[in-house]
Amino acid sequence: MDWQAHIISDSKVLMGKPVIKGTRLSVEFILERLASGWTEQEVLENYPRLTRKDIQAIHTYAYECLKDGLLFQPLAQNA
Repeated sequence: MDWQAHIISDSKVLMGKPVIKGTRLSVEFILERLASGWTEQEVLENYPRLTRKDIQAIHTYAYECLKDGLLFQPLAQNA
């Protein structure tokens, strides 16, 4: 999946946060919705400008950031 076709960062939009192209919906905002229990269908119904491919691009973007260590933060170890 070519997430770059769906996600952009522009310093003039939301201070440069990654957003879905053609919207002011940030990747962070959509991930927060999904993490709080919204289904993909609920996200699409509430934000009709989004597509399933946009959601897939968000997942791919997050995966690539983690894979490349951009979002890595050591987890606390259980004693």
